Amino acid sequence: MSSTPPDAPGRPRARRWSRKRWAALAVVLVLLVVLGAGLAATWRLQSNLDTSPLDLGDGSGTVEEGPLDVLVMGTDTREGEGNDQYGDDDDSSGSGLTDVMMLVHVAEDRSGVTVVSLPRDLVADIPQCTDPESGEVHPAEEDAMLNSAIANGGPGCTVATVNRMTGLKIDHFMLADFNAVKELSSTVGGVEVCVNEAVDDPKSGLELPAGVSSVEGEQALAFLRSRAAFGDGGDTSRIRSQQSFLASLARMIKEEGTLMDLPKLYEIADVATRNLHVDDDLGSVPTMVGLGTAVRGVDLADMVFVTVPTEPYALDPNRLQLEEDAAEDLFEALREDRSLTTPTETPTASAGPSPEASTAPPFDPASVPLSVSNASGVEGRDGDIAEVLEDEGYTPVESGAQPAELPGTQVFFGAGWSEAAAAVAEHLGVPSSQIVPTTDVAGVLVSVGQDFPEGDRLEVSSALPGELNGQTAEQYTCQQAAGDW
Repeated sequence: MSSTPPDAPGRPRARRWSRKRWAALAVVLVLLVVLGAGLAATWRLQSNLDTSPLDLGDGSGTVEEGPLDVLVMGTDTREGEGNDQYGDDDDSSGSGLTDVMMLVHVAEDRSGVTVVSLPRDLVADIPQCTDPESGEVHPAEEDAMLNSAIANGGPGCTVATVNRMTGLKIDHFMLADFNAVKELSSTVGGVEVCVNEAVDDPKSGLELPAGVSSVEGEQALAFLRSRAAFGDGGDTSRIRSQQSFLASLARMIKEEGTLMDLPKLYEIADVATRNLHVDDDLGSVPTMVGLGTAVRGVDLADMVFVTVPTEPYALDPNRLQLEEDAAEDLFEALREDRSLTTPTETPTASAGPSPEASTAPPFDPASVPLSVSNASGVEGRDGDIAEVLEDEGYTPVESGAQPAELPGTQVFFGAGWSEAAAAVAEHLGVPSSQIVPTTDVAGVLVSVGQDFPEGDRLEVSSALPGELNGQTAEQYTCQQAAGDW
């Protein structure tokens, strides 16, 4: 691992790719060529792609080796076929703003993928950018909206802005519009998503029953775009649903063997390339071949989705700014190509309690209003987990089976019980991404999901540290309805 600064000319970097969001499916195209689909198919896929320069700030290009960094963006443009129905003209201008921004980092040894979500409400310093078509020079802006950088000449200005923010050197970008989400989600046969309560959001058009549903087309787009349906109604809540969607998509591709199904790969590749705008270098099939093979063998436990640490912007509480120290720690880990996760081990009976479990909590466990419900589909799991918690000094109440089975175990907590919820989750091995605030619970509620059918601790291979918000692709999460936080 090199200590060379990220901007040093000698630092090796690679042409990168990432299997993220709707654009991630472009990996198919790689596998298609690797497995030999023929020159005619290759030419058609390459001719589908729309391209433009990578970096409008300083024009830097990529080099041949190292970790891979790809900026994946979704635009809210109302232009183009099928996009004019999503809101009024004043919702976006021209080519649109970047409604979604995800920085995808693929480790140099290709052992892991980290996807960092950048909220569209984040303020940033946008450097001077030159429009590659008109030649117009857009002056630098301080504390501007990150999602507006694309208006200063195109996606290459967003790349330049994120480079400055993170100290990284992005190798490629992918840009997609609303239509890309609809077509790709339908082409893969739908993606399973989970909500704790029924959702009916007239703003986005999202309608889902409680539990697990498969969404595609308009409903997939509504799930990814909705702000009013989940959590506190802000962009960070929407990011949680996007991360959950992508984790589910990754699991589906792995479990269904999609990467080995050539006809399906070609179908997905054709849809993806028709709906993508990429940088000039990525607009070549040979480059995509190398990028696709780079991420093909990544384990679900090593595919990480995390939100950049933020806090309310000092001059406008409706905007966000980087939480400087925590964000810099994250960016430094990416620059140094370090994994964000730590492996987890299920303690054995002979090993005794973990050091964390041995630490006395700052409250009396017996005083915590604690209940356990069963959403696993396995009879008696609420009783099993209640016994485990009784051994830790809690007095849980078993509430029986929930109406809807849920894929993920969750620990819900009401106002004033966050520390107790964290302690209960620690005892049970439940990741922080599955700890959920709500106004529906007076105390703490453990909802045992389908991922916890047996044993005393939930088995996950890796977890994010508590100071980071996010999940791995291995973890099952459900979205909490708005108004319940």
